[in-house]
Amino acid sequence: MTIQNRTIFLDHIAEQLNRPRKKEVVKPTWKNQPQWNVLNDATQEELVDVLKEQCNFIHTTYKHVGKKDLKQALSEAIAEFGGDSLIVANDKRNASYGLQAFYQSLDEDSVEVRYWETENQNENIRFAERANIGITFSDITIAESGTVTLFNHAGNGRSISLLPKHYIAIIPKSTIVPRMSQATKQIQEMKEQGIQLPSCISFISGPSNSADIELNLIVGVHGPVSATYIIIDDDPLN
Repeated sequence: MTIQNRTIFLDHIAEQLNRPRKKEVVKPTWKNQPQWNVLNDATQEELVDVLKEQCNFIHTTYKHVGKKDLKQALSEAIAEFGGDSLIVANDKRNASYGLQAFYQSLDEDSVEVRYWETENQNENIRFAERANIGITFSDITIAESGTVTLFNHAGNGRSISLLPKHYIAIIPKSTIVPRMSQATKQIQEMKEQGIQLPSCISFISGPSNSADIELNLIVGVHGPVSATYIIIDDDPLN
């Protein structure tokens, strides 16, 4: 797409405002920046506790395991949701955590498993619509609000966390940050380092819910009716 007459248009606006046209944006330096003070001194373990407490408020099941116990916790969560069918992000961390063989064993048993493929996007979406469970890793996790941040890309379609009846987020402990401030700063730093960012970044806080004008909360209106967070101690000793 070609932008036409931009300079003329902006010059005209500046003239009407009776000031010179600004050609660059200078970021202001604020005297007070309280957004960096909340939970600023919290240790990673303390952030885990904050996330655990927040899960109670967002109607999300919380599990915390060591790396070697991830498959058992995942198996339990899948069973709690009734098994049946899974759609899983095509994420390199599946191999890192030994989940490829785990998903294969489920598929050979009684649970239909499909990875989100880089091609056949329409088939991915159709499967996600009927899948019982969607599973992804969290890329950045916000303790204060209980929010998982997903970098959606060709192997991790946003439908995985939106269309199935239930959702499971696998959360490496190292991804947990205090607040949205740190999450957006991390994303900005990635951009400044020349790291390719996805065209869509999803922020998800538990199962979908909505409240009417009388504040009657209804869970599962426009997405998964229930969610489970599995936090992994991704320290090499665990």
